[in-house]
Formats: sequence, C-alpha cells, structure tokens
Amino acid sequence: MKIACVVDEENVLAPLQFGSTIFLIDSETKQIEEYENPGFGSMHGGREMAMAAILSLKPDIFIVTPNSLCPGSYSMSLGNVKYAVMDEVNISDVIKNIDKIEKSAVSELEPIMYRE
Repeated sequence: MKIACVVDEENVLAPLQFGSTIFLIDSETKQIEEYENPGFGSMHGGREMAMAAILSLKPDIFIVTPNSLCPGSYSMSLGNVKYAVMDEVNISDVIKNIDKIEKSAVSELEPIMYRE
C-alpha cells in the first residue's frame, strides 16, 4: 500500500499547510518518496493545495493529524483515500507502526477532524 503524510523540517507529522514535505511511503518496502508541499505556509487555500498534490500521488491511505484537514480538503479526499489518525510523531514511529496504520485506516472521519 501507499501511505501519504505531511512532515515538517524535522520529519515530524504536521498539518497539511504546516509541513514542507509530502512523504509517500510504500508499506511493503518501507521506501519513502519525498515531494515538495505546494500548500506549505499558505494560510488561505494551503490545505486544499496540499491535498491536491497528495491525491495526484494516488495513495491508499493519508495519515491525518489533529487540525490537519478543513472541510474543503476533506471533501476533496473523501472516497479517494482512507484515513489513519495519528498524533504528530516522527516519521520513524510511522515506519515502525505501518501495519497498525494500515489496519486502523477508515473511509470516513468524524466531523471534529475536519472542522475549521
């Protein structure tokens, strides 16, 4: 499976507009591809720009952190990816728990996860 997430300069999971890099992780090989986050630092429309870039990579799962999604970015992604909710942890913790992440992925999120 392909798992996407957004990380900051210290490789810690971050909300869509606060992470400079999008990681695409292959859960079988544990290889990580890195992409620039076009929504980084954009307070207006940054989440949607980041989500558009993520969806173009065709991940199976997107790792969601608190305050990551807004209604627009959620509606863009709904039906296109599954979601795995995690706290803002280092990418090494993501790799260690990749099997749990795959098993915990859901098709829809509670509204609290994407409210503004």
